[in-house]
Amino acid sequence: MSTTGVEIAPSVLPADFSRLGDEVVALEKAGVDRIQWDVMDGRFVPNLTFGPDVIAACRPHVSVPFEAHLMIDDPDASLDRYVEAGCELVIVHAEATRHLHRTLGRIREAGAKAAVALNPATPAVAVEDVLDLCAMVLVMTVNPGFGGQDYIATMEPKIARVRRMIDEGGYHCDVEVDGGIGPATVAGAARAGANVLVAGSALFRDPQGLEHAVSELRERATASRRA
Repeated sequence: MSTTGVEIAPSVLPADFSRLGDEVVALEKAGVDRIQWDVMDGRFVPNLTFGPDVIAACRPHVSVPFEAHLMIDDPDASLDRYVEAGCELVIVHAEATRHLHRTLGRIREAGAKAAVALNPATPAVAVEDVLDLCAMVLVMTVNPGFGGQDYIATMEPKIARVRRMIDEGGYHCDVEVDGGIGPATVAGAARAGANVLVAGSALFRDPQGLEHAVSELRERATASRRA
């Protein structure tokens, strides 16, 4: 994973669920770097979305990496299934697991890269002592559970704190942001230190198509990081 270049990681939440295989193919053709699967259990967050069988069915259609964003209670019970489904990286919420260090270790033992997500109300310090196990930290810029929410700009100082902890500790971690990312908000997130950008609605609703949407986000984020 790159901690310098910008990566675009679309969420498939706004996709047509009846043709997910075709949708992931279209995303790969548009030039995305990875695809994020927002896994929701109806308990940790209100909605229900994908299980590992759906992800596994889409895996043979593309070569782009998959990441599972587990917005679920007790993620330890199902970690292995998402790795077996073809997710190279598994993200768990700091708020959803009792023993975060152990859970991240289990993801790595299963053969995937491990990452932690932080809800808006969770401070950056929650990941300070597990960064050695992390390939990535995800700073949520909305409260999880629904697509199409407005970006919470007050999360940018937290993005910066996470990036600073990583850099000062000498860790090789990506910083991802998820929630409300689009042409008007991507620069702020990237400037704060994010290098992996999750976008859903902004990509699928672009009237000029997915390829234009991906290219525009990448260009704006890259320009902001160079400024």
